[in-house]
Amino acid sequence: MEQLTELGFVQSLQDFWGQVESVLNTGFLGQPIGRGVLALVILLIAFFARGLIAKIIVATIGKMAGETETEFDDKLVEALKAPISLLPVAAGIFFAAQAMGAEGDVDTFFISLTQSVIIFAIFWALYRLVKPLLQLAGRVQQVLGDTFIGWVTRILQGVIVFIGGAAILNVWGIPVIPFLASLSLLSVAVALGAQDLFKNLIAGMTIIAEQRLAKGDWVFVDGVVEGTVEDVGFRSTTVRRFDKAPVYVPNAKLADNPLVNFSRMTHRRIYWKIGLEYRTDSETLNSIRGAVADYIEKTDDFAAASDVSTFVHIDEFGDSAVNLMVYCFTKTTTWGEWLAIKEQLAFFIKKTVEEHEASFAFPSRSLYFEKMPDGFAPETFNPPGEDEDDADADTDMPSKNRSESVKGSAKGRGRSTKGPQPKGRAVDGEGGDKASEAGGGEDGE
Repeated sequence: MEQLTELGFVQSLQDFWGQVESVLNTGFLGQPIGRGVLALVILLIAFFARGLIAKIIVATIGKMAGETETEFDDKLVEALKAPISLLPVAAGIFFAAQAMGAEGDVDTFFISLTQSVIIFAIFWALYRLVKPLLQLAGRVQQVLGDTFIGWVTRILQGVIVFIGGAAILNVWGIPVIPFLASLSLLSVAVALGAQDLFKNLIAGMTIIAEQRLAKGDWVFVDGVVEGTVEDVGFRSTTVRRFDKAPVYVPNAKLADNPLVNFSRMTHRRIYWKIGLEYRTDSETLNSIRGAVADYIEKTDDFAAASDVSTFVHIDEFGDSAVNLMVYCFTKTTTWGEWLAIKEQLAFFIKKTVEEHEASFAFPSRSLYFEKMPDGFAPETFNPPGEDEDDADADTDMPSKNRSESVKGSAKGRGRSTKGPQPKGRAVDGEGGDKASEAGGGEDGE
């Protein structure tokens, strides 16, 4: 033992134990380890129990809200459910700091953290309450439209986020006013380089103010896009085409170009020109026309003639048909229902035409062959120098090996022309007839 003392081993053990005591007394943020462990346990309990505590609070409030007839208070309770779960966490941080006996900067840190969590919970609750509160103004929503309410919701939520962030920064001692002043200087530079952004923003406000379109509308902008509106943003509008591809159109293009909103049609049109054969007599044409007109008038799927323009008339004499015009509107504007109604009308027209022993015309062309008068046949053209070459060839070729066409050509070669010679024509000595053809009419409409 004396030898160990002389070697300093005992003193080293005493120094080591002193370090252990120091860690146990001040090892957790300057506080004893035991208090630190207790603070951690409190935080864990608060974290894992936050859902249960929030559920109890929400159930109590929801029970009171369920006794009312309106759904507004139910939506408020649902919006407050998530932010309420942060209150046990804030309480856990506060009690953990108290159990640890934090002092000085540590105590200030935990106080700031507790206040930040509470502020975040409050502004998160306000953020989630914006939609239910705006939905409460049902009449305003009907007048201004869902798109305008959506924009107001985004703006209010943005303001809440900004104010909440400024409040949290203020808790931590970060000055907000100098930061805003620097942003004002930066905004001048940004405004100069973001003219298109502000142009689209103003265009979006114009679209919403004029209520040109809304979410779910079928729109068409010539040369730009055709499809269903999914969202109207601050800068662009999302339109999903019928092939399911999304198109992000700058608001300025929707504001500056003519826009057709098919979703706001009151009726949907059917416009046909039906070609009947020219051999169909007048009485049959009139009977077919009257049957189609009666069908449209008596079928409930079609709009009344007093509300919309409705015409069924023999319209014109086409190139290859007598055209019957059918012009009417359906009550429904849904594409699938409109197709079904149009199909039934097509079946009826075909059946009516067949019952009257008439036929549908189709585009056709007629060719007429005319015999030319004697003496007016086309002149035969022989290229210069061809006669001499042919003569040499005829001399070299034995007569017995010549074909009938060659013999006929040689027989007629060199024969002089007689009789009248109109411009561009000549007549051979024996006379001849040539056929010409003349074209008929073009395709009918």
